Parts: sequence; C-alpha cells; structure tokens
Amino acid sequence: MLKKWDVTIPALTGDAPRKAYIYLPEYYDDDPNRRFPVMYMCDGQNVFLDSDATYGKSWGMYNFMQWTRKPLIIVAVECNRFGERFHEYTPVTYENREHGFIKSKGKAYMNWLVNELKPYIDANYRTLTDRKNTIIAGSSMGGLMALYGVTCYNKVFQRAALLSPSLWVAPSKLYNMVARANMKFDTTIYMDYGSEEMFNHDGSDDALISMTTLLLKKRANLTFRIVPGGTHSEASWEQQIPVFMDCLKL
Repeated sequence: MLKKWDVTIPALTGDAPRKAYIYLPEYYDDDPNRRFPVMYMCDGQNVFLDSDATYGKSWGMYNFMQWTRKPLIIVAVECNRFGERFHEYTPVTYENREHGFIKSKGKAYMNWLVNELKPYIDANYRTLTDRKNTIIAGSSMGGLMALYGVTCYNKVFQRAALLSPSLWVAPSKLYNMVARANMKFDTTIYMDYGSEEMFNHDGSDDALISMTTLLLKKRANLTFRIVPGGTHSEASWEQQIPVFMDCLKL
C-alpha cells in the first residue's frame, strides 16, 4: 500500500510543504509483530507512480513491489521544486559551465533525513531500525546523495544503490569526501551507468573510474555495471530495480 503526506524541511524551505511517500508491503498488517528493513529514496515524486512523476514516467517501484511482494518498506521524499534541487542534492559546493555556481545544502538535507525523518518513520511504523536494515538509493544527483549517505553517514546506512550518479559535477571534491569517510567493511554498494550516457558530460568516465577504484580500496562490497543501452532516464533506471535489489540482498 502507498501512502502520501506533507513534510517540511525548515532548514531548507521553511514551512513550504513537499510530498513524502511510504510504501508498505500489502501484508504489513497481517502480523503485528513483524518488522521490516527500510530503503530511503531521493526524488520521491519519480519513484512510484507515473501520475506523480516530473516528466510523466516513474521508476514504477509501486508495480515492482506489488508484483514481487518483497518484505521492504520504501520511503521517498519529493525533491525541491523551487529551483534548488541541485543545491539540496549535492554534498559539496561546486561550479561548472552546465550548472553555474551551486552552494551545497546536502548536509542540511541529510541531517534532516537522518535526525527527523528516520526517527519519525521508526516511531510510527514497524521498522528494523539498525544500520544493516537501513538502505539509501537515488539516481543522478540523487545518486550523489545516496553516495554521501552510505559513506559519510555510514553509521546509519549499510547499503546503497547509486544509479547514474552525477560524479562529473565535482569529481575531485567528491573523491576527497569519500576518501575521508569512515566506512565499515560490510558496506554494500550497487552503482551503474548506462552505456548511452557515459560521455554526456566531460570527465564522466574518469570520475567513474576514480570513484569505483576508491570504493574498492576502502573495501566496500561494490557491484558496478555498465548497462548496455542504458540511458539517463527513469525508464532505464526502472529496468535496473531487480538487479540492484538482488545485489543489496533485498
């Protein structure tokens, strides 16, 4: 079952509401003692239903979960629709020709997710609250936030799915961020890029090689794929859901 409600992030957008979504397995109410792992996802409007998606196409996660009946709760929060999505979804300040100057507000967003949203979800739903049952996922700039979460908030998230992460926006700063992070050796990461998007931005391939090498040096359990024919789109990311779910043992 899918529920929606309004949330606010005062440190970022004051009292302006945005949608939050929670998916509960259809059998959630069958056993009042059963608890579930939780996956937190970025760009919540694009996760479940085409009718909510920014460009009319979602990941189709609702249909996938209904079909597979996986024992998993998914929480997804709508992105900032006031022109500051890039600011909220980057853990580092950067400047480039495509985006201009982007001041990072990623720490404020992640602190809200970890210190406000997660405690609310844990208090109101039957979750497995520990690190090994807390997952983060996202695509594009949301993929950067998933990388940020699983590396710099590694005490909270053990597993992450990074689909087409925008490593190209600030490769050196992102590399240094991950290099400084304290990560446990059981950290499990799925990361992919579509073959048709590999050269959309200057330096994408080098940034990808550097980051995968670094994650392996830090002894993360990393699965990395180049998706044949994959593009930078919800339709392409939807096709990878079964793969990353299996890699993350969900």
